[in-house]
Amino acid sequence: MNVYEYLLNYNIKPSVQRIAIMDYLLKHETHPCIDEIYMALCKEIPTLSKTTVYNTLKLFVEHGAAKMLTIDERNACFDGNTSLHAHFLCKACGKIYDLPLLQEDKAETDMLNEKGFVLEETHHYYKGTCPKCTKKAN
Repeated sequence: MNVYEYLLNYNIKPSVQRIAIMDYLLKHETHPCIDEIYMALCKEIPTLSKTTVYNTLKLFVEHGAAKMLTIDERNACFDGNTSLHAHFLCKACGKIYDLPLLQEDKAETDMLNEKGFVLEETHHYYKGTCPKCTKKAN
């Protein structure tokens, strides 16, 4: 599925800016912040502003096409992967990794659903040191 169709599936009217921002999110699984997205795209779209990036990402989150991560207290980051998964923030290098959910987390989510709760968001955040940074420290 291309980005144009992806946006339509979330009831978002595609525009040049929206397509570029969503394409960036889907291709760069680095959980970028607004500034990173803006800096990456402003050269190819000179009319792009940080406000447009912010408003577009807000729209994506409201429609469920992206997730906003608040794992890093300094910056909101964004994830184009909307499937249920966890995140790990390395406190040494700042990189955010996608992780599969632990069996206990899945069981908790299933139990809430069975009891009639309608989950709209879940946040599974882990913080520590990634394997690369641990190796460097030793």
